[in-house]
Amino acid sequence: MTLRQYLFLMFLGTMMCSVAWLFIVFNIDPTNADSFSFIFFYASLFLSLLGFVSIISLWIKIKLLKSEEVVFRHVKRTFRQGAITATLVVALLLLQQYRYLTWWNLIIFVILGILIEMIIFSSRKFSNRDYV
Repeated sequence: MTLRQYLFLMFLGTMMCSVAWLFIVFNIDPTNADSFSFIFFYASLFLSLLGFVSIISLWIKIKLLKSEEVVFRHVKRTFRQGAITATLVVALLLLQQYRYLTWWNLIIFVILGILIEMIIFSSRKFSNRDYV
């Protein structure tokens, strides 16, 4: 799969999930909603955030930073960072839904996200120059 195909499919999926999320936001009353409505709300939000963060951070890494690394490394890294970011946002929204979100929970979640990224980055077996 080429980078152009990946970006097209990721953009298409992100737009579909964003439209689904907006449909849920504007057409479902949260006071009368069942658990399936909340599952669809959070799932579509997660997928749209994942795509949005991945596409934007990939664009920033390729265009603005003009890095000389191989593109698949950027794709892998930005997708992982998008998944971590989307997971943290959805987890914080779930905490807010149940009224458990406080300022120190927010700080703990941000530190947890940074630690997860650092652990994944530091546990690599090989350095970047060993690939390709």
